[in-house]
Amino acid sequence: MVAVTYDDIAAHYFSGAGALVPAPEVPDSPARRLRDALEPIATQGWWSRSVANNMSALNLDFFGAYVWGRAASLGTPSASTVVSAFGVFEPTFLSNIYLATRDQVSREAILNARADGASQAMSLVCSLEEASAIVSPLRRSMDSIDGCARPLFSGLRELDMPATPQGQLWRLAEMFREHRGDGHLGACIAHGFTAIEVNVITELWLGYALGEYSATRGYPKEEIQETMSSLKERGITDGKGLTEFGYNVRSQIEHDTDRTQDEIIASLGTSIEGIINTANVISARVINYPSFPSDARKRAAG
Repeated sequence: MVAVTYDDIAAHYFSGAGALVPAPEVPDSPARRLRDALEPIATQGWWSRSVANNMSALNLDFFGAYVWGRAASLGTPSASTVVSAFGVFEPTFLSNIYLATRDQVSREAILNARADGASQAMSLVCSLEEASAIVSPLRRSMDSIDGCARPLFSGLRELDMPATPQGQLWRLAEMFREHRGDGHLGACIAHGFTAIEVNVITELWLGYALGEYSATRGYPKEEIQETMSSLKERGITDGKGLTEFGYNVRSQIEHDTDRTQDEIIASLGTSIEGIINTANVISARVINYPSFPSDARKRAAG
């Protein structure tokens, strides 16, 4: 497998061309707005230069650092467990990356590299005061909610918190992200879709060309095209894009995903609008740094 460096990724995603792509239409629900506000912050564990530098010192490329770094919250799981928890990647693609990196770097080393680098990255775009204002209500919420059927969220909750408010903001945002991701997988399964079907439906829902997003999850062109044909037979697509029925089904999945976060939204109460507003300001700085893709579709897709 060819190593993909952080510079390769940065050249593709941070070029600024993505800012020219129209932003997709997504629901205006509190859960969805909070998700989008926190997404650039939550993903500094792989998008930031400081994390990449730490991972390079461990001889890990971008994908190896992403996969083992994210999976490490679960301990040292089997490859099939990682495939199940991540949910949306092509199984062989993900397993090969995971197995090639898990035994190369210790769990403690990669977790420390992520936490140290992400804390540094957040300190460049966020003051102590800004971080602290969000950390307090988010931490109360993340500490109090139920972790049932939330493996990645629950794994993160067991880890030690970073020392700084900026690092804590990153970790809490990541916990929220994984909580929603776990819930999203449940919603997709309830609607009867497989992993590749979810990728294809989501990329079309957000305005990507067929395969533009799915291919980054390891799916080959032939399998993506076969999936498109299968979805056409079910009335989800017309062979080129989503039908009205298909669009409504994907929108219903989003609604159902929001419902899996009802406990979080209730626990945040009246503080949620302030969190969203402040997080959006910080996330704009993250994007401009640049330390997150400028393409709004990528922000919406995860």
